[in-house]
Amino acid sequence: MRSALITRSATPTNEALAASSVDGGSWELLRPEEALEELGPGDTALGRLDVLPTLDGVEDGLWALGALAARGVTVLNEASSLLAMHDKLLTARLLRRAGIRHPRTLHLRHARELPALAPPFVVKPRFGSWGHGVSRFKSRRSLEASLAKLRASPWFAWQGALVQELVPPRGYDLRILIAAGQVVGAIRRVAAPGEWRTNISLGGHREPVPDPPEDACTLALAAAHASGASLLGVDLLPTPERTWTVVELNGAVEFTPEYSVFGDVYGAVAAALAHAIPDQEASSHAVPAQV
Repeated sequence: MRSALITRSATPTNEALAASSVDGGSWELLRPEEALEELGPGDTALGRLDVLPTLDGVEDGLWALGALAARGVTVLNEASSLLAMHDKLLTARLLRRAGIRHPRTLHLRHARELPALAPPFVVKPRFGSWGHGVSRFKSRRSLEASLAKLRASPWFAWQGALVQELVPPRGYDLRILIAAGQVVGAIRRVAAPGEWRTNISLGGHREPVPDPPEDACTLALAAAHASGASLLGVDLLPTPERTWTVVELNGAVEFTPEYSVFGDVYGAVAAALAHAIPDQEASSHAVPAQV
């Protein structure tokens, strides 16, 4: 049996996961086209397709995950889960339906009036990462003054933008790493001086969280369960009420050794995912039900 990460990028996280082994097995990196040629019944595929740098969709390959599942490959982070995490509008709807705390989110479409949402608010692409394309506005007037520039963005013409209520920035957020329904890592991301966004790509830095708060873990696990994903990062913001709110789900989450809660974080992820893979040998020897 083979286990593969379905990806288009040999990122440091993907390479570290591929180097981790559990019970003699290991993950290999395959592009979607390669996975369709090489994987078959009894094998396992973990979807690690990310958003496009152009912020207008997901990397090509979701179709391959569906095809692999149809032929009997165990697919973790299947296409529907990845899309629900990468598309922030779907994320908002998913979390609202599950009753999970999340900033109120409305859809701003081309040539339509601004949604009825009280400022201050955040405007962001539906498919985004790295903090790119994310802006904060203190009033409707300031947003209206920027609409022409916003609507000129290629990604806006394709899917519009999201207008989201602002959770008052506290200078940091908490990312909980979930694998197969277990908390396996955590990190605090601290914003760069003068920056309200906590993205590392914008100058933020990471701080280890060896003992993540229990209430944050509970909320992150609920969000992970709602998404149906096997491996994801759940980004949480502290609220003025001293609770947490889920701000984003990361379907192709990148993580570093600083995330470690139970020893090596990559080994912890690999071990957790191994338990999510059906025991093919046991299944093949199961006694058929009597009818």
